[in-house]
Amino acid sequence: MTKPIVAVVGRPNVGKSTFFNKICGQRISIVDDAPGVTRDRIYADADWAGRQFTLIDTGGLDPKSEDVFQKEIALQADIAMELANVIVMLVDGKSGLTLADEMLAKKLRSSKTPVVLVVNKLDRFDTSDTYDFYQLGLGTPFPLSCEQSKGIGDVLDEIVKYFPSQENVDEEDDAIKIAVVGRPNVGKSSIINRLLGQKRLVVSDVEGTTRDAVMTPFKYNKKTYYLVDTAGLRRQRGVEKESVEGYSVLRTMKAIENADVVIIVFAADKNLTEQDMRIAGFVHEAGKPSVVAINKIDLFEGDRREITKGLDRDLAFMDYYLPVFVSALKGTRLGDLMPAVLKAYENSSKRIKTGQLNEMLSEALLSFEPPAKGGRKAKIKYITEASTNPPTFVLFTNDAKLINFSYLRYLENRFRERVDFSGTPIKFVVKSKEED
Repeated sequence: MTKPIVAVVGRPNVGKSTFFNKICGQRISIVDDAPGVTRDRIYADADWAGRQFTLIDTGGLDPKSEDVFQKEIALQADIAMELANVIVMLVDGKSGLTLADEMLAKKLRSSKTPVVLVVNKLDRFDTSDTYDFYQLGLGTPFPLSCEQSKGIGDVLDEIVKYFPSQENVDEEDDAIKIAVVGRPNVGKSSIINRLLGQKRLVVSDVEGTTRDAVMTPFKYNKKTYYLVDTAGLRRQRGVEKESVEGYSVLRTMKAIENADVVIIVFAADKNLTEQDMRIAGFVHEAGKPSVVAINKIDLFEGDRREITKGLDRDLAFMDYYLPVFVSALKGTRLGDLMPAVLKAYENSSKRIKTGQLNEMLSEALLSFEPPAKGGRKAKIKYITEASTNPPTFVLFTNDAKLINFSYLRYLENRFRERVDFSGTPIKFVVKSKEED
């Protein structure tokens, strides 16, 4: 049995994302006064009184909205409610009961899933302000002030009452996290939907549709993984730092940092842009194993070798890149993606025995000795692997200042000839060791 799932639903701007962030203890959902900021389902793990569960934040539901995304938002909320063990319906105690609240409550009354009705924004915390909401027919309304953290404990106590037995709850903390990144409109969400086999993320031709980093659990070969769909990264100078989109860029960077593996998505029908290379650079500098997914290959009519030639040129700084040509629209070669991801992760997790490392180092030194500077010659005494993910090797020398970047690049190339490190960066740390 997996962790219980709690879905948070309600009309726009009732405080769903603020509630979500309070429960999870960190700012995961974007919080903004503008209604409709959250579009996709946002997942995060939480716990209360020793009970672990997964919380899902959803977009604001407004049947009368003319927002082009409202239909997709409703679809995502429907899926969240279908998956949930408990549904939390949030309403706004300040603005009172609305037609949108009544329409959603009517839908929930026909659901077999337990519903906890929560009246938010009750800063006076007067239970008499909840009386009007009894007519929704969803049981006792629980008063809440998210901003003042009043009533959260009572709401959580009610939620966990509906959880299944605690026996045999799966621990998924060690599941591999796979971030999917790329500039806007290259097909990141479409790739995830194909991998999951259902429409779990909003897909649109409008650039920037995905603004939150959406973590979705899924099974592959009977193991649990998490897919993280991130906002499309735009040029930094075109984004205000304090804007919702600016916060999305920061979240994408954090998603890269927290990921175990990254899928970098490019579009086959367009040449690599400066922004494409910048995104790949972020992943490389973060030391993350990665797969380069060239999407929309069905739209490319030329020789694929031309694409590879361009990648070799533009991604020279990460020539270990592992490419997969796919079409999310047609489903072409999507089956190659997860094996490539697991290969990159496995290569990044490799442990090389110290004896083999020093043998490889000796061969490299015989072919090309370290440089000398100011009449002083560099001597590399031995090497060890300090850590993995990415593989990090420590070189002990008589003088670390004598080992320059070019020589480290030479060692990296020689090591890659002996060991398959495709899909992952490797790092060298140079330390001085006194002469014996």
